[in-house]
Amino acid sequence: MKLVVISGVSGSGKSTALHVLEDLDYYCIDNLPVGLLPAFAEQVQGPTNEVIRYAAIGIDARNLPAELHRFPYILEQLKNKGVVVEIIFIDADDNILLKRFSETRRKHPLTQQEIPLIEAIKKERELLDPIAIRADLIIDTSLTNIYQLRDLVKQRISGSTSQSLSLLFESFGFKHGLPSDADFVFDIRCLPNPHWETSLRELTGLDQPVIDFLDEQPIVAEMYDHIHHFMQTWIPRFEAENRSYLTVAIGCTGGQHRSVYLAHELADTFKTTRDNVSVRHRDLK
Repeated sequence: MKLVVISGVSGSGKSTALHVLEDLDYYCIDNLPVGLLPAFAEQVQGPTNEVIRYAAIGIDARNLPAELHRFPYILEQLKNKGVVVEIIFIDADDNILLKRFSETRRKHPLTQQEIPLIEAIKKERELLDPIAIRADLIIDTSLTNIYQLRDLVKQRISGSTSQSLSLLFESFGFKHGLPSDADFVFDIRCLPNPHWETSLRELTGLDQPVIDFLDEQPIVAEMYDHIHHFMQTWIPRFEAENRSYLTVAIGCTGGQHRSVYLAHELADTFKTTRDNVSVRHRDLK
């Protein structure tokens, strides 16, 4: 059986992620007590092998603190029983979480009369740390709306029933901040910038005039070759360590031209030899 654990801070979108897995025919349970995980796995596997092949469990800070601290031990129990476990942690910047709670007027599960919201968020992070540090995939939703999150989870999870590593190439703009969920970050701000060509300024790295402009630059081809060779060399090493997810972030200044172009080119190349490859343009409007 494959078990996906969905966890994360309140307001980050973990319920949305769990709903996506439900749509992908996972057997889903939200807020199962951590201590019941081994019993759950044993029950759904049953007397015959793999009664339920794919299951997803939502775990949050409403668990008892002592149970959350036991999570590493329980994780080992599951793996010893032959359960394939993947952990996805949904996160967001504290200021974004504060804004979301103020806009929705929802009550944070750890707030009390004497505990302000920012302290409740900090306490929640501490409680969930045993899960977060063991996450196979961290998704930062600070700059992601609910629809983008649904698409992203589908991209990363829908092909994960195979044994191949899920590889995501993500473009971004440095002026909007680094993607906290990236495994590798490549800075390509040294490449010629189409922004300074008036006719290209309002276009993106997906538009043919921008593609033609960048295709004509030898230094762009050199950067592509170096990143491609680096990833070809090291992806098999990560697969050998049973990694399920790998995110490669390509950054330029605004995330509109160069990074979009290069992320798309790299994804297209790796799709010719690998199954579970996707591309995401974080800052492309």
